[in-house]
Amino acid sequence: MRVFITNDDGIFADGLTVLLKELKSIASHIYVVAPDRERSATGHSITMHRPLRVRVADFPDNKVQGWIVDGTPADCVKLGLESLIPDTPDIVIAGINYGPNLGTDVLYSGTVASAAEGVINGIPSVAISLATHGNPDYRYAANFVKKLVPVILDHGLPCGTLLNINIPSGKPAGYQITKLGNLYYRNAIDKRTDPRGRDYFWMAGKPYSQDYGDPLTDIGTVKNGLISITPVQLDMTNYKLIPTLKKWKLDLE
Repeated sequence: MRVFITNDDGIFADGLTVLLKELKSIASHIYVVAPDRERSATGHSITMHRPLRVRVADFPDNKVQGWIVDGTPADCVKLGLESLIPDTPDIVIAGINYGPNLGTDVLYSGTVASAAEGVINGIPSVAISLATHGNPDYRYAANFVKKLVPVILDHGLPCGTLLNINIPSGKPAGYQITKLGNLYYRNAIDKRTDPRGRDYFWMAGKPYSQDYGDPLTDIGTVKNGLISITPVQLDMTNYKLIPTLKKWKLDLE
């Protein structure tokens, strides 16, 4: 089994290190291509207006090859699959991310974008996040991924679909297959003034959702102490709306 690991917390982040240690026991070869520093909330952005720089990352285990990229998480997967790694991997794993990637936050997530880039290239992919904001312990999550990977490869995933997985801190009470919830941020923009009297803005805010009490959503599931496994598809077309739009009369003159 050939595994491709990436993340958005940086190549030396604890989540990636612990995951790598677990997967070495089941993988024949592991390729690690990750950013040189934290690149959270970069979404699926790619670097087009400057060259990307790549350095080799040395790992003591001879079954692991690594590269450090001064770009986004999506850059890492694109470069890895198209230019760096010698073989096509059997699976792409993005994570383990520090902090949750729940609900509509998947649109901002560099972790989910990394997995999406794997899917675009026709490779089964999964995004893994530890849903905590303090004192992270990645050991249970990494062990869960080790058990999950063979199951994914045995059953396969539909074309254009990734799994977005959020694991609560501690030992979860179980898991649930979920849908994405709706999440937004209150007081998201913090306006400040610098010493020269000029205004600047800092992205902040506290997450809020009406889905905390909905056990069918990823948000409610994690709040209840369960692992959330959400199938996320790249095709965002609203097919139900197409017949209605066809009835619209648009004046193009």
